[in-house]
Order: sequence, then structure tokens, then C-alpha cells
Amino acid sequence: MKSLAASTDEERAVVMLRALANPARFRIVRLLAESDASVCGDLVGRLPLAQSTVSEHLRVLREAGIVQGGLQGPASRYCLVPDALAWLRTQLASPEAATLVQGSAREGHAPN
Repeated sequence: MKSLAASTDEERAVVMLRALANPARFRIVRLLAESDASVCGDLVGRLPLAQSTVSEHLRVLREAGIVQGGLQGPASRYCLVPDALAWLRTQLASPEAATLVQGSAREGHAPN
């Protein structure tokens, strides 16, 4: 089996996309995009998830470079990493990404 050699940018983009592929994490990112910063407890109040589950999702998003933050006094405060999603958008819009999408379409793989 052939292996796909990925550049550092591709590896970073894949990590970010994997993190965003989870519906709960995607929703957390959308909630964080609505404000400058959010306390973990506020996110828990807006999601049908336990505090420990939200904290775990925030950890994954932080490790993916999408969210930053942590303890500030007695609360955990989080916000989006400036320009992280803009960087991902540029990776998806790059000529290489467009070539991959066009190649998949030619092979009969429709985008979802």
C-alpha cells in the first residue's frame, strides 16, 4: 500500500479538520465565534453536554490549535485562536486542495 506523504501544513490542517468534524466541537467553535471569550460553565449552559464532556472537547480543540485559554481565576475561559480558521480556509482554498477536489469529482466521488 502506498503512503501519502503530507507536508507540515497538511498535517496541521488534517488535525484541525478532525477536531471540527465532531458535531459538539463544531458547535463549541460556533459559540466561541459569537463572543470574544467564554467561560466553560457558560458553554455548558448552552449545550446538552456535561461539564466534563465540554472540557474534553475544549482540550481537543486547544490541541488542534483552534481554541486557546484555560484557568483565569476560579473559571476556565476560552476563545478562538486568532486567524486559526482563516489559516484553515486558505489551506482549503489552495491550488493543491482544488486539484484534489477536482480529481475526486472526476473519479465519481461527490462532495458531501
